[in-house]
Amino acid sequence: AAYAFVSCSLRGRRGGIFRKMIAGLDIGGTKCAVVLGKERGGECPELVYRKEIPTRGSSGDILAALTEELKKQCPLSEIEGVGISCGGPLDAERGIVLSPPNLPGWREIPVTKLVTERTGAPSYLQNDADACALAEWKYGAGRGASNVIFLTFGTGLGAGLILDGKLYVGACGRAGEAGHVRLEKFGPVGYGKAGSFEGFCSGGGIAQYVSARVMEARQRGETLDFPWECGVSGAKELGQAAEAGSLAARRIWEEIGEYFGRGLAILCDILNPERIVAGGVYMRSGKWMQEGIRRTLEAEALCPVPVVPAQLGEKIGDVAALTVAAYGLAQGKK
Repeated sequence: AAYAFVSCSLRGRRGGIFRKMIAGLDIGGTKCAVVLGKERGGECPELVYRKEIPTRGSSGDILAALTEELKKQCPLSEIEGVGISCGGPLDAERGIVLSPPNLPGWREIPVTKLVTERTGAPSYLQNDADACALAEWKYGAGRGASNVIFLTFGTGLGAGLILDGKLYVGACGRAGEAGHVRLEKFGPVGYGKAGSFEGFCSGGGIAQYVSARVMEARQRGETLDFPWECGVSGAKELGQAAEAGSLAARRIWEEIGEYFGRGLAILCDILNPERIVAGGVYMRSGKWMQEGIRRTLEAEALCPVPVVPAQLGEKIGDVAALTVAAYGLAQGKK
């Protein structure tokens, strides 16, 4: 998505609400985004500029490119704070990215220190799942609830936890690593573990699962109603095939829904949320998973709860990064 740039000098009061200029850096394994926005009290921040940058080179190269883009678009003195959303593991309190599997070479990187040195603005770091949980809780599908679980369901799978009206990060900031939970002894590999929640319910995991299902069908001499070569199809293609009427694709989605339901049942029984919000793949293809999810939750969970798609849609990563900045400023963290 692209947003028209609005001059950063448009500050002050509009409708009696002071509108701070805040920035967000959404750091992903294949691409990053630089976002500028204005706070609007309790409303979703107004997105005024966005640009994507490929995730290439060292961590220093990428952070330099992101902060240089900020400098090009806005006087740094106008920026009240910078929010950084990044996949874990990381230490949000100390502002350090530890060693995310989707960011090879990012080990013990003090990102908030580096970004603050380059911009002069206070910088705040959150795990991407926690950042999205904050955004959906404040402005999206979790609004009005005190206990919400957000699941990323994208390249990987992680959970952001809002418990008793607060972001919960655990004793050392590692709470919510739901993708590491093992659902089967064998299965697609995710988060370094075969048969994990992330293995079955992530973009990369779905590609592995489809490959295995295609190979099984060929070994049995079955003909599937989609023309895929083993190993080339993932969530996007599986969704397209389901939309086109492929019964095999729809059956695979239902199976993925069953595994998703298993993971959700564990979260429901342990944390007893009011609702579960899921982004990424679930936003786009969740309808094909519903029967599998429903059936499994009813069988496995003591207290099933509604599972809803992220309301912020495809802009959730942008809003999440801005929300990290707003949340950090509100908490008075340094």
